[in-house]
Amino acid sequence: MGIVLRDSTFKQLRDFVYEKTGIYIPDSKKYLVESRLTKRVLERNLNTFEEYLYLIQSNTDFNELLKLYDAITTNETSFFREPRQFDVLVKHIVPSIIQKQKTVKIWSAACSTGEEPYTIRMLLIENMFDTVEVIASDISESALESARKGVYGSYSVRNVPEFYLRKYFKNSGQSYELDEVVKKGVRFVNVNLVDEKRMRFMHDMDVIFCRNVLIYFGEGAKQKALSLLYGCLKPGGFLFIGSSESLHNVTRAFKPVIIDGVIVYQKE
Repeated sequence: MGIVLRDSTFKQLRDFVYEKTGIYIPDSKKYLVESRLTKRVLERNLNTFEEYLYLIQSNTDFNELLKLYDAITTNETSFFREPRQFDVLVKHIVPSIIQKQKTVKIWSAACSTGEEPYTIRMLLIENMFDTVEVIASDISESALESARKGVYGSYSVRNVPEFYLRKYFKNSGQSYELDEVVKKGVRFVNVNLVDEKRMRFMHDMDVIFCRNVLIYFGEGAKQKALSLLYGCLKPGGFLFIGSSESLHNVTRAFKPVIIDGVIVYQKE
């Protein structure tokens, strides 16, 4: 018999993940959690999910927590996703900020394997914005390791315009490797969006991208994350969320601004 994740243990595990990360795992994802974590249970020479739960709750092994976060996070992303938002960034927002100050700080929060911040970096290079710093973060250490390598399959680059594909990628036939000039322009860090201590390091941001992330958060965690993101922005700074998302019933801290038909949220 295989290792079985009991309903009661799943609910305790789910509550633990929610408390630590803000990510809410619905009942329908129990099978996914079971299949992904069975490997960790076996690798730690444990016999049951109850033993694994005790291990992570004892809070003595931070590396195991990182492995847990790797297992439960969703890494669905691609280059040039929702391109109209990037147009607003490079045509309107960055130029307006540069008129007021020399440098600009852009943060790609929950960046997964790096496609979003690298897209931003390529666009900044093409528009000759050389005083813009790009920081990217995720809670999954394995996703960050993959991002730092900058090597992608054909599915990830499916939306990359031909010009950018030829200029910034080296195609080996099996994969596409990003040019060093793009890779070295993005700094990757591990950040948990509901960890107040860690979020304090992400201060004085001019622009934050946090797209298609909060949909995985419970309501309370979503409000907490947004409050912390608000604190990370400079006055007048901008927050991008996914085009299908809205802050309408979550928080009134941000002012919605429409630029070229795109809704962006601004800290007043």
